[in-house]
Amino acid sequence: MISVGIDVSKGHSTVCMLKPGGEVVKPPFEMQHTLEEVISLVNIIKGFDEDVRVVLETTGHYHWPVTTVLLKNDVFVCEVNSLRMKRFCNQSIRRAKTDKIDSVKIASYGIAYWHELERMKPANDNYAELRMLSRQYHSTVSLMIKGKVNLTTLLDRVMPGIKDIVFDVRKHNRLNDFVMRYYHFDHIKEMGKRFNTDFCKWAIKQGYRQPERQLEKILSLVQNGIPTLPNTTSTKIIVQEAVRALREIETSRDIILAQMQALAKTLPEYSLVRELNGIADVLAPRIIAEIGDVRRFKNKHSLIAYAGIDAPPFQSGSFTGTERHISKRGNKYLRKTGFEIMQGLVMHKPEGDPVYDFIIKKRNEGKCGKEAMIAGLNKFLRIYYGKVSELYRNIENQSDF
Repeated sequence: MISVGIDVSKGHSTVCMLKPGGEVVKPPFEMQHTLEEVISLVNIIKGFDEDVRVVLETTGHYHWPVTTVLLKNDVFVCEVNSLRMKRFCNQSIRRAKTDKIDSVKIASYGIAYWHELERMKPANDNYAELRMLSRQYHSTVSLMIKGKVNLTTLLDRVMPGIKDIVFDVRKHNRLNDFVMRYYHFDHIKEMGKRFNTDFCKWAIKQGYRQPERQLEKILSLVQNGIPTLPNTTSTKIIVQEAVRALREIETSRDIILAQMQALAKTLPEYSLVRELNGIADVLAPRIIAEIGDVRRFKNKHSLIAYAGIDAPPFQSGSFTGTERHISKRGNKYLRKTGFEIMQGLVMHKPEGDPVYDFIIKKRNEGKCGKEAMIAGLNKFLRIYYGKVSELYRNIENQSDF
């Protein structure tokens, strides 16, 4: 058997090939992430008559060009969690670190854990696309939150208190439209009585039933408010551009989410997941994207561990730890999406729902709100795994006939 250790870097990798006992088959050499050089590595691997397994650690997206070509050429590839690999490499007393040394250690890991290596399988195209879109969705939402915070900060300096009057949760664009039209208290003062007429016309279009009441509140703010930014062209630009930027980000978010929904609807489990309590059109594609193909998990416990909400046992001698915290070593986006689902359940209180009833049970036992919802997420993932796994088993059974 031959272990091929690849230390991945940006644009290039260092490769080392070892046999048991530390016998060097091929000393460390550098490989660029080009099709020609990766195919050359494939040819070297295919040239051996022995069982060859490639081992590398997950390094963001840098290893994808290598794994893509290797998997297409039916090479055994095993991705190792970077934390586990780091702990294995740190066993040495000397702390020398170079790419060549790391490639030797990675190859040694393959020899040491040969029978534990799991073959990496190419992801289903739809699941891979969903996962990619999900990452962009979370990135876009993060930008949107920063944009809202920035706009709120600016409004506190040009129109303090205006958000409490104009903002409406049901029509969140109402505030943005108002700011684009009237960007500063001093600007409203300059308009004089013309503002009263103009605002009432705008408010009627926006759906205000009694715009006169809103007008009185705004005029009171204008008279008593203390803007801390001057009414200049620069102020107008930064306020209006903050609104435009926020609108562009929201548009991007909606486009990404629409594509996620379109892809998710092509998967067999979409309708089943959509029927679960607490999951609407927005959360359904997100939870499917983060879990992926449920068949890749050995059992429900593997899915829970993947989410990072498992509490690993701690026992030594006669001592057994009982008050254990969740590991948080898993998919943080899955935890976040799952927590949003739990929040939805708590808000809507569906009668007879096993997950909601379990959350209430844990609260009655004295668990705090967050602990109860994490326990509910644990139960939710067990139900999700059971139902979706059964769905795929039925599909496979039908295809056999």
